[in-house]
Amino acid sequence: MNDADIHSITAWLIEQGLAGVAEADILAAFCLRCRDAGVDLARGMTIIDTLHPVHEGRAFRWRNDGVEESAMVEYGRTNEGEAAANWQRSPFYYLLSTGGSELRRRLGADEFDDFNIARNMRDEGHTDYVVFVNRFAGEGVIGEMDCVYSYWTTAHPDGFCDDDLGALRRLVPTLALALKSVSLARIPGTIAEVYLGKDAGQRVVRGRIQRGVTDKISAVLWFSDLRGYTTISDAAEPDEIIPLLNDYAEAVINAVHEAGGDVLKLMGDGTLAIFKADDPAQACAAALRAEADLRARLKVLNARRSSEGRPTTTVYLGLHIGEVFYGNIGSEDRLDFTVVGPAVNEVSRIASICRSVDRHLVISSEFAAQAPDAARAHLVSLGRYALRGVGRAQELFTLDPGVL
Repeated sequence: MNDADIHSITAWLIEQGLAGVAEADILAAFCLRCRDAGVDLARGMTIIDTLHPVHEGRAFRWRNDGVEESAMVEYGRTNEGEAAANWQRSPFYYLLSTGGSELRRRLGADEFDDFNIARNMRDEGHTDYVVFVNRFAGEGVIGEMDCVYSYWTTAHPDGFCDDDLGALRRLVPTLALALKSVSLARIPGTIAEVYLGKDAGQRVVRGRIQRGVTDKISAVLWFSDLRGYTTISDAAEPDEIIPLLNDYAEAVINAVHEAGGDVLKLMGDGTLAIFKADDPAQACAAALRAEADLRARLKVLNARRSSEGRPTTTVYLGLHIGEVFYGNIGSEDRLDFTVVGPAVNEVSRIASICRSVDRHLVISSEFAAQAPDAARAHLVSLGRYALRGVGRAQELFTLDPGVL
């Protein structure tokens, strides 16, 4: 590969990073361009950590032997168990531990290879293997995203020549910068969705970030909290409280998400969510599906926690439908993307009635009127109630106990 090829590929990489091209696509095209310029690459992989509650990062893979494999793999935490052991045996970990940035292994049949991956590559016919770690400076680190890892192999009988290695040393840092640029662009969306909910997060990332920018929408409102949470938290060991909240929040959130709803706010043991649809009956049906799913999840959860000798509870839920303002509320530099309006206050008051009537689910008259016929047939009246802070009494409903 000559200087003109290197300059051409470098300029192309910059364009790809600025354009936000997917990382796997950048890697595949990069490898093909290197091959066209004379570097006989057989396989390439890049790895970059990210900021995500489940995935530690992503690996992007390319190979030229026609074997099909996923071009992108998301990996979990590597700080415990078998994942940690595998990580600590890798050449990437070796370079981090020693402060190095490059490692090369010639893969001759009579040579000793000190890494499993190098031995595997040799057994598959590769002749040379080089690893790079391109580190970020302190201000460029976000969470655990502190470098780009990569490895490159060839099956050429003579391995990589000096010019090949020189070209990779010049090109891979620019590739790392392009990958970092694309990966960083994904992080704001991840953070917004994790802390605000999918729909609200997407709206914020698309630019809905100015105070007072709201939409008036009609939505089904879900407000739930845990039965007897105060009593449980007073009696339980301090280190049991967070696992309890996490277990029950996971059941609620997964049920809402599976039914197409959006969780907007977690308030201690309370959850505020919305269901939107062009047809109000569809939104009501989705909320009722989530409620049924939640009850099934709670049975499994409580059986597990009981077997472990841990405290159990259930979820009180209020369902309502009404018009709300959906958007940014707060100060100029501290905003919350949520729903506000009288209907939000009402749904929390409706949920609080669960305790008085000893029912897990209480439904407003507005929700009952909009629910699909099949669901409405299973609703039973609880009578009329005056809700605190609400100017009028209203009839409340629940599902027939035989349905719950």
